[in-house]
Amino acid sequence: MRIVFAGTPEPAVPSLARLLKSSRHEVVAVVTRPDAVAGRGRKVARSPIGQLADEHGIEVLTPARASDPQFLDRLRALEPDCCPVVAYGALLPRPVLDVPRHGWVNLHFSLLPAWRGAAPVQAAIAAGDDMTGASAFLLEEGLDTGPVFGVMTERIRDTDTAGELLGRLAEGGAVLLESVLDGIEDGATTPVPQPTEGVSHAPKVTVESARIRWDQPAQAVDRLVRSVTPAPGAWTQVGELRLKVGPVQVTDETLEPGQFLVRKDGCYVGTATTAVRLSQVQPQGKKAMAAADWARGARLEPEVRAL
Repeated sequence: MRIVFAGTPEPAVPSLARLLKSSRHEVVAVVTRPDAVAGRGRKVARSPIGQLADEHGIEVLTPARASDPQFLDRLRALEPDCCPVVAYGALLPRPVLDVPRHGWVNLHFSLLPAWRGAAPVQAAIAAGDDMTGASAFLLEEGLDTGPVFGVMTERIRDTDTAGELLGRLAEGGAVLLESVLDGIEDGATTPVPQPTEGVSHAPKVTVESARIRWDQPAQAVDRLVRSVTPAPGAWTQVGELRLKVGPVQVTDETLEPGQFLVRKDGCYVGTATTAVRLSQVQPQGKKAMAAADWARGARLEPEVRAL
């Protein structure tokens, strides 16, 4: 099939890379978000998908809005049979959805209808789910509501961060997406409507939602921290200092919520249940460091609490 691939961030790269190697499908163009300022140098950079397309000499479309008439005209001229989508990052209007004869097939990193929305991996970890996966479904105008072609499953490990879990789902999802496209070309794959039960939503993670609430149980703190690692990163306030917090370890220590305990074996903070041991922290404006080293250098007063 003639394919126009839509995607933007790193988790979309395994899918595009796999389709570029396919003997059955031809990637004639990619659609990605416009170049944006990124990194400490604040330089304008191509998206990971745009970079991969450039390396293979493939046309890159970067519409500011998917509703731009010029983009719609070019998409029609490309005459795609199907348009796979992985984390493109913008809604597609009906005229755009109607262009490919087999529609737009979206790879979403959850077992739909669970965790529809922008942050399904983060939501699954924060909720304490044991299993997740990826779903390939026919894109509609609704938010992740279309009928599903196929799924793959993945166990959520006790120590998984969002970055680690998403990495595995991106690789496994790429295999699923190629298989679904093969099935569509063969006429052997029919999408099945999503069940009406079990619907949950995963809104975009914000910096404020990544703030640690020490009045929550230790297990909830652990899941929250892992769910927002590496981005945007969990954080807490210590006096006037904003402190980014890496993955924690639940312990048997008993401390008041937000209370610090610094010992030779580490730095502990109290929660609503037992304390957690901090591993790595990053004070605002500084590099990441071992939490115990930071705490000893900060010389925390007994009354100081993480808030």
